[in-house]
Amino acid sequence: MVPLPFDKEIYPMMPRLPAFATAMIVTALTVASSAIVSQAASSASSRGVKTIAPKVLVITMFGEETKPWLAGRKLTTKVKVPGMSKEYPEVACDRQGLCVMTTAMGYANAASSTMAVAFDRRFDLRNTYVLIAGIAGVNPKEGTLGSALWARYVVDGGLRHDIDARQIDKDWPDGQVPLGAANPTGKPTWAAGTEVYALNEALVQKAMALTGSVELLDSDAAKTYRAAYASPAAKAAPSVKICDTVSGDTYWHGVKDAEATERFAALVTDGKAHYCTTQMEDNATLTALKRASEARRLDFNRILVLRTASNFDREPFGRTAIESLTSKSGGFMPSVTNAYRVGSRFADAVIADWKTWKERDGGK
Repeated sequence: MVPLPFDKEIYPMMPRLPAFATAMIVTALTVASSAIVSQAASSASSRGVKTIAPKVLVITMFGEETKPWLAGRKLTTKVKVPGMSKEYPEVACDRQGLCVMTTAMGYANAASSTMAVAFDRRFDLRNTYVLIAGIAGVNPKEGTLGSALWARYVVDGGLRHDIDARQIDKDWPDGQVPLGAANPTGKPTWAAGTEVYALNEALVQKAMALTGSVELLDSDAAKTYRAAYASPAAKAAPSVKICDTVSGDTYWHGVKDAEATERFAALVTDGKAHYCTTQMEDNATLTALKRASEARRLDFNRILVLRTASNFDREPFGRTAIESLTSKSGGFMPSVTNAYRVGSRFADAVIADWKTWKERDGGK
């Protein structure tokens, strides 16, 4: 410790302090000096932590979606991130450049956990490809149980008016009305700004080209269940394709809500979105990623959304919506497995040729 400057030759006018006062000053300065040293050490320690720059960051929503990644990869580096869900508090990474995080279900969890990771300075995501990979309900006109579906458009199905069907006009198809519109088929007149995300088309097409041949898991139960549906897409074996997804905190089900969702997705995108999957997080996750992109923490052109079909979004002819909602379709295990198989194929391609992918403008 530096000696206290109480030498009389240097400070001839300074009065001599009582012994107890000198002791108090020495103690105070010792404590202060220790705090400064401790703070400096902490700062140095912080600087010494190696920044993780993932090549691919996979975002799942709950544990069963994450399990195949944990089983199939050596994700030995674990980083606890303040602000993530208590249920899933850490990001897990391997040596090759793949990291996996789990948000927990629903909008609030998805946005909060994603924001926490995106703004954590221990992660450098500026060149990272972000893959949202989870399960969903599927439109039987567009796909079937176990299918893997890359999204071009991600639409928020909850930002609208909703009037109980028992109180609507007789000529209305349902009570789902765009914001500011006078009826269900009217165009919205005001917006929150997060209703629609159009993902990088070139990257979506590249992902499709890389993963279209992936062998997908099916199940005997799923084969039996899908036979009840009339559409060729529902009856077919699972496949990889491109279509669009609708987000909402409400886990809805049934023909009426499904038809309203189809109409709404087309309406708010001027007919560009072809609804095929429904899930509970993606617009929230993308909003957090968009804010991070605007803060130059990551590149929004490097984001993909992959949803695999665990169930149909509506009942088949001859069954009620309640029966359909509570039935076991046999699609769950194929869906979580196929999200990993397809997502892994994309991640492996990026990691194997990182020099090229790092310099790419998104998927170009």
